[in-house]
Amino acid sequence: MTTSSSERGVSLGMPELPAPAYPDDVRARLEADAREIIARYPDSRSALLPLLHLVQSEEGHVTRTGMRFCADVLDLTTAEVTAVATFYTMYRRRPSGDYQVGVCTNTLCAVMGGDAIFEGLQEYLGVGNGETTDDGKITLEHIECNAACDFAPVVMVNWEFFDNQTVQSAKRLVDDLRTGRTVSPTRGAPLCTFKETARILAGFPDEREGAVEASGSAGPASLVGLRLARGEAAPARVVHPRDGGPHDQVPERAAHEPSPAEHLSSHDAPQDTSASDPAHPAGPTAEEGE
Repeated sequence: MTTSSSERGVSLGMPELPAPAYPDDVRARLEADAREIIARYPDSRSALLPLLHLVQSEEGHVTRTGMRFCADVLDLTTAEVTAVATFYTMYRRRPSGDYQVGVCTNTLCAVMGGDAIFEGLQEYLGVGNGETTDDGKITLEHIECNAACDFAPVVMVNWEFFDNQTVQSAKRLVDDLRTGRTVSPTRGAPLCTFKETARILAGFPDEREGAVEASGSAGPASLVGLRLARGEAAPARVVHPRDGGPHDQVPERAAHEPSPAEHLSSHDAPQDTSASDPAHPAGPTAEEGE
């Protein structure tokens, strides 16, 4: 005996109508931009990622109309375009705010305060993950590692860095964004709206004065590996080895004094460890098998 779809509680519904086309003037403008993007690649379908950023810059998210446009100009199916648009988190699938505020909640940022920042902003803004404030200014989300661990906890706004944040500084940041006050990232280019950011990610130049010249630097901890690879001297140890021996005879070197222009991370100051706390000594770990 078989059961109907209605008996199984399944609603087949009506088939979705084709996505509407862009107005003629918008399509003509986007086609001109698309031709410029496609010309950069030997295979036109390789232009799909920047084209998705292009249509995102038009409406603030990737709409069905935008995906239909990408499929048309690249001679792809809408299914092929949808598969890509739904895979990458940088492509928004629903209306979002002028400023995408992402709080890193990966391991180091989380333990340094990222989880508290994210929870604090959810309560302060009255939105959940991926949701947008009623004024259309802020979309809040938790994001994965931003490769800025020495500046943890990190908040990103439209992919620009705001380092060494706290719950209170993050609240001030979103307040400034919502009221239109000028906000400057810790490093990198000046802040712009999400639509403007999407157009830059599509490969078009940032024409704002001073934007290209603006730059940021990795922190001292990020650069240690690079200095070692170049054969430069290793930095002085903050904590002496616990096993004694010849290492203790190494002459002490002066601690690094950063220049005023150097961007310090929250981890540059020596931290208390078990080796520096006589009340909580940590002996050598046992060898495997003992």
